[in-house]
Amino acid sequence: MIPEFFLYLFPFLLLGGFLLYWAGSRHAYARRRPTEPGDPAHHDWHFFVPCRDEETVIATTVTRLRTDFPAAHVWVIDDASDDRTGPIVSALAAEDTYVRLVSRRRPDARIGKGAALNAAYEAMNAHLGEADRSRVVVCVVDADGRLSPDAPAHVSGPDGFADPETGGVQIGVRMRNVDDARPLPERGRIANAYARLLIRMQDAEFAASNTAMQLLRRRTGSVGLGGNGQFTRLTALDRIAAAERRPWKQDALLEDYELGMQMRLAGYRVTHVPDAWVTQEALPRTRRFLTQRTRWAQGNIQCVRYAGRIIGSRHYRARGVLESLYTFFQPIAHLTVLALTAVLVFILLTGVTGAVLFAAWPLALALGILSVVPFVLWGPVYRKEFAPDRSRLTGVLWGITLWLYAYHLFIVSARGSVRLLRGKTGWAKTRRNAETAATGPTATEA
Repeated sequence: MIPEFFLYLFPFLLLGGFLLYWAGSRHAYARRRPTEPGDPAHHDWHFFVPCRDEETVIATTVTRLRTDFPAAHVWVIDDASDDRTGPIVSALAAEDTYVRLVSRRRPDARIGKGAALNAAYEAMNAHLGEADRSRVVVCVVDADGRLSPDAPAHVSGPDGFADPETGGVQIGVRMRNVDDARPLPERGRIANAYARLLIRMQDAEFAASNTAMQLLRRRTGSVGLGGNGQFTRLTALDRIAAAERRPWKQDALLEDYELGMQMRLAGYRVTHVPDAWVTQEALPRTRRFLTQRTRWAQGNIQCVRYAGRIIGSRHYRARGVLESLYTFFQPIAHLTVLALTAVLVFILLTGVTGAVLFAAWPLALALGILSVVPFVLWGPVYRKEFAPDRSRLTGVLWGITLWLYAYHLFIVSARGSVRLLRGKTGWAKTRRNAETAATGPTATEA
């Protein structure tokens, strides 16, 4: 009886943690204030653009960065591309001394994004010489990323690098192709309708719920750095490199998030600025989407190795420790829910009397309702702020779809765990939407 009681109780404990986290995120989002900009001229800007087989997007990205930020240096890391990425960047560098190509070759290449970023860090060190490193800010931009033109000003303000304790700033992320009418031009109407909805959900996830999560983390002191739109102070990178031999972890699937933890453990402040953003292409194909998210889930599980250091660190407050542990163990919680669901269904269908069955179904119904409502409530918020031309009913429908969309977390948590158990820790490059075929042996590794 007691084990069975805990089987019923444990899902509610997990749900209670989720609801508490959601309520804190929603409150932080509703109470956010505008970011006061600073003077970007106080800093020297260097953009790192890691690339593997990016010939379809890299020229546009580099040209836009140089146009929008003419005083900034752009370092493109060609991670042993099999396409024309290297020659394209070489041609751009020949015409513009602020564009530099960092070429990597096998077997040192294609071992992870962190290794590629470390190569750019070393090349930049050689270039800087005796320059004032305290002025330098490094920004990581995806090969398809586009920064808002005011991003340097916002991250230079009092909420960002104007505070000398700030080591890293993460800006918001939005999906650039959210209004694309035919994201799959070679497919029919139903496939394109599904693709548009998948893109919309990724935009809602990043623009609303993920921003809220980061704003909560700003309060708890546990903001996560992302792989796109990540700004870091060079002296902070130097301190980490002095302790760890290099700034970015080379064996990490979430080298961005781990860098943020390293900065906080070193005593730096890491924060989030939602008023600036970087856009990227959302993925309209389920397989590519699941490949990307499996890597993220597996990387989350890898972060459990930091639990002891964070718990014992004087630079983490208690609520920051709790938030970090909550984030680390999300994939494990998803697997636990899957296992408990299977066990409970088996018990309800095969091992209980009619009275117990009658008593259990109301609990299951309550559990279901409480699980759905937080996702549904994000739909109207997202519609109001990012798609005000759409109807209120559309906002509610988007919220319901967000709830269904969230079930991909159970799939990728299971896949990431299986990969980890099998010892598969390779970094998989997610193919761009314009690519019709994989380029390179690991381009679609799942």
